[in-house]
Amino acid sequence: MRTQFVVAAIAIMAFGRLAIADGSGDPTAVKSEDGKYLDKDGNPTFKVAADGTVDWYTYSGYRRYHSECHVCHGPDGMGSTYAPALKDSLKTMSYADFLSVVASGRKNVSSSQENVMPAFGDNPNVSCYMDDIYVYLRARANDAVARVRPAKHEDKSDAAKKAEDSCMGKS
Repeated sequence: MRTQFVVAAIAIMAFGRLAIADGSGDPTAVKSEDGKYLDKDGNPTFKVAADGTVDWYTYSGYRRYHSECHVCHGPDGMGSTYAPALKDSLKTMSYADFLSVVASGRKNVSSSQENVMPAFGDNPNVSCYMDDIYVYLRARANDAVARVRPAKHEDKSDAAKKAEDSCMGKS
């Protein structure tokens, strides 16, 4: 129940702040808050150093994506016959839309097929890491990271540890 509330609060805040956003926008990081990078609109984004070192959240998003999402959406967000390529979707999908679809799911029905994205708002292995997954997929959509596990990453910040413990009910 607590997870549902957190996800709903995040989605409401995002929708309110991003009502006019069109697509994922410019992914350039302009600000950092405790190791989390933000774009000019305040949306989570990635940071990749010249030597290929990725920020913690991109690395965590890679791990979470491959734990929960790749079965349907294919390796590295490339899509499958079962579900679309999120690498492509994040080129036009806003942060608010991403949160909404992941938390609440989506059903697309046509005369030839029915595609269903289940709701993950109750799954703490997804809901506690939605920003991480978004950041990873945003990096993939912008070709900032390759189709492999990032070789180097920043350390997990104390703020990230605290947020994870709180969301997972460990604090």
